[in-house]
Amino acid sequence: MLRSMRVFLALAALGLAQSASAAPERADDPLAQLLVERGVIAAPQAATIRDRASELVVAALAFLDLPYRGGGNSAAEGFDCSGFTRHIFGLTLGLVLPRRVDDQASARGLIAVGRDELKPGDLVFFNTLRRSFSHVGIYVGNGRFVHAPRSGAVVRVEDMRTAYWDRRFTGARRAGAVTDIASQ
Repeated sequence: MLRSMRVFLALAALGLAQSASAAPERADDPLAQLLVERGVIAAPQAATIRDRASELVVAALAFLDLPYRGGGNSAAEGFDCSGFTRHIFGLTLGLVLPRRVDDQASARGLIAVGRDELKPGDLVFFNTLRRSFSHVGIYVGNGRFVHAPRSGAVVRVEDMRTAYWDRRFTGARRAGAVTDIASQ
């Protein structure tokens, strides 16, 4: 219950929550039903939420407030930034990303995208340690991304347009699987 409320609040803050007025298009889609019942999406958007990129974002937001842990790879132990993105991409797309941030930036199957082309579910990279690709998160829309920031912090959503993140942005990548599915 608390986790679904956190997801709702995060989506509402991003401007993605809509009021629900009807049943979802497919009665056999429990995720869409839950999101419509909670007022996160309107019934016509139920089909969109089944899109892989949307699943990826919703899965990432489900881990809000989970503690950061250097080298962490799971919800049980906590995540560091690349452990978080690796876990989410494996969970939702079945895509096993490399463990290290710089290796994720150059991974096969990921397509470079420009800052003005960002879509929810894209990996966003930053230079936080004097290396081009030293931090990674997942773009969730409206200029925001979710990530596991640093020791002593928790998984959270931040605005990429703040001065800190804006000047450290070094690129973005999109999973080919998301591109293929989103264009169908």
